[in-house]
Amino acid sequence: MAEWLAEMGTFLLQTTLVMVAVGVLLVIMRRNKESSEHGFKLHVESINDQRRARNRRLRVTTTAHGARKKLVKAFRQEEKARQKAAKQGKGESHSTQKVWVLDFHGDIKASQTDQFAQEVSAVIDVASADDEVIVRLESAGGLVHAYGLAAAQLDRLREAGLTTTVCIDKVAASGGYMMACTANHIKAAPFAVIGSIGVVAQVPNIHRLLKRNDIDVELLTAGKYKRTLTVLGENTQEGREKFIDDLENTHRLFKTYVSNHRPDMDIEKLATGEIWYGSEALEQKLVDSVGTSEAYLVERIAQAQVYHVKLERPKTISRKVGLAISAGVEHATVKALGVIDAAGWQRR
Repeated sequence: MAEWLAEMGTFLLQTTLVMVAVGVLLVIMRRNKESSEHGFKLHVESINDQRRARNRRLRVTTTAHGARKKLVKAFRQEEKARQKAAKQGKGESHSTQKVWVLDFHGDIKASQTDQFAQEVSAVIDVASADDEVIVRLESAGGLVHAYGLAAAQLDRLREAGLTTTVCIDKVAASGGYMMACTANHIKAAPFAVIGSIGVVAQVPNIHRLLKRNDIDVELLTAGKYKRTLTVLGENTQEGREKFIDDLENTHRLFKTYVSNHRPDMDIEKLATGEIWYGSEALEQKLVDSVGTSEAYLVERIAQAQVYHVKLERPKTISRKVGLAISAGVEHATVKALGVIDAAGWQRR
């Protein structure tokens, strides 16, 4: 009897634990589903407050132990005075001018465009005519239609009457420069890659390989130029000429877009697909000044309230796991490439 009761108790305990685990799993799945349905989540951070906190922490850390308590007390009094001034409508938090900072890191498909468009809409809704928008832009370009849409988002800022400054620390080439040229002011780091105002396309063709192996490909179209160049079929000279004509037309539209936004540029001289570094780009009037985004933010913090605006998707369990795996793979790949490169140098 005692053994039966012990076994029954163990069974009930195990059943309860399983039911609790299933219940927790269902709750997590429901919360993840609700979070994903809400779309992006808005994050707004005061860069002024962030820099002030960093400055204070650094000063406390580098102060002698005996004087730290006094310094912390001074910071608390300073913070109280600042909060009191804020309640009375005074102080830097009530500065008439605000600066809104957005980020755009573009891949070949300009995948961030949807998020960026919503960030632009959020800023336009609350910004006043005296405000400035700083866009920290990094992109080597990509698909024409994708970057055309991304550039149109920046055009909305100008149409709303907001002064826009694009900061380029590393690269804004091809479609990236199409976006940058919409700004009122372009600031580039000394060695940032700028320009590449051109269009490129390449299409592999394996028709001869298929022909050697007696494989036929039937390509059926309605419309003379529905398909100019193909991967599997036999390409004609007429198709190549039409394809090149389409590239030239796209290039012409690209040049017109850039010259409309930056009329002082010699577009025919610069729209060759070449790139220039930041200091050279200034001479060619591709940019308006040379400097880093960090230096410009420090300058603006001293003059206005600066806010970083970012939309993020809710970090569900599955997304966190995916990001962790992606980061791990990326780290391992970079480390492996570094080891291979070091081994090559040692052999040489």
